[in-house]
Amino acid sequence: MTRDTEGCKPRPMSRRPQFDQFEVSELFCPTCRASRPVRRHLLLVLPTGNKYEYRCSSCGTPVGSKDDNDTSEFNAILRRT
Repeated sequence: MTRDTEGCKPRPMSRRPQFDQFEVSELFCPTCRASRPVRRHLLLVLPTGNKYEYRCSSCGTPVGSKDDNDTSEFNAILRRT
């Protein structure tokens, strides 16, 4: 038995994002030579968003970075001055 697929229409894709942002819990550390839990540290508050650095929780080696688009912290700093 075969099905007629001409009458089937694909569902329209939702324009709403499925997620907001990913958050890293582990990354490979070249110093420890293994996947280790990481800690996120704020490096810069920029007009376009914040810049973070991920460091190995065992040895403190920088293992990655992330930029976000959240300008609320920058705007809060401007309001205080």
